[in-house]
Amino acid sequence: MATVMQKIKDIEDEMAKTQKNKATAHHLGLLKAKLAKLRRELLTPSSKGGGGAGEGFDVTKSGDARVGLVGFPSVGKSTLLNKLTGTFSEVASYEFTTLTCIPGVITYRGAKIQLLDLPGIIEGAKDGKGRGRQVISTARTCNCILIVLDAIKPITHKRLIEKELEGFGIRLNKEPPNLTFRKKDKGGINLTSTVTNTHLDLETVKAICSEYRMHNADITLRYDATADDLIDVIEGSRIYMPCIYVVNKIDQITLEELEILDKLPHYCPVSAHLEWNLDGVLEKIWEYLNLTRIYTKPKGMNPDYEDPVILSSRRRTVEDFCERIHKDMLKQFK
Repeated sequence: MATVMQKIKDIEDEMAKTQKNKATAHHLGLLKAKLAKLRRELLTPSSKGGGGAGEGFDVTKSGDARVGLVGFPSVGKSTLLNKLTGTFSEVASYEFTTLTCIPGVITYRGAKIQLLDLPGIIEGAKDGKGRGRQVISTARTCNCILIVLDAIKPITHKRLIEKELEGFGIRLNKEPPNLTFRKKDKGGINLTSTVTNTHLDLETVKAICSEYRMHNADITLRYDATADDLIDVIEGSRIYMPCIYVVNKIDQITLEELEILDKLPHYCPVSAHLEWNLDGVLEKIWEYLNLTRIYTKPKGMNPDYEDPVILSSRRRTVEDFCERIHKDMLKQFK
């Protein structure tokens, strides 16, 4: 493990020293590909060396959607869970009060949303420090992430947590790259693009592909993609999910500071302790989960507005609706 860690550190140091320009784009692309491969190795160690891949906490998935609370220790995740769901998660003024994953359920607009209070994350979690690997592996199973920040030091925490999640292949508030990568048996690397490219050229693409031992592929770019985008598509294990930055303890800052924070995108101010703006959080969770409610009408009766069928944003066809009710329903469906 130490050798992989050392290699990651060496590559990060070299990338920090390298100037970014057209001449070094090829070299930087190669370094980024090496870094992505090492990170994956760190997440899924070989079966020989004991300790399996980053397992999550053993929490059964329930409800229509899953939302994870991620943040540094003592930012108020447990208080937020307690106030929103009525579940008891221990709260204390010392760090690392929560040591395992505490689930709770909110019923909102007819949907049951499972909320997970994950233990406090620490810097270096993506490199296996603390219980970071478990925390982030569980975060990968969520439909939306709430990054809980302390109003007194929100920006520094925000950057650090984003870096940890990015290192684990979680892409926040981003769409999957609009490029096609197709392996083939012969013919070398073909790069076609429908737009002008400022980040990727054929040399850089070949360097990245050769790092993955892929020497024959067709790549089509439909926008000005970067080396990171290409690596994400080749790796194929990236997760794209919505994220809300919940800034807690706003009762401890001035109105001017609150106005500065208000300029953050995807942001929601709260005070969990004083129960300020908890409705605003629920409203935003609902908006970001993008769920669909379908009300059913039994034959000869009025529609049932109490118990809707909930479909996710990615799966909302008639087929998905039938499966949600009962898997045998499709066989009898006309």
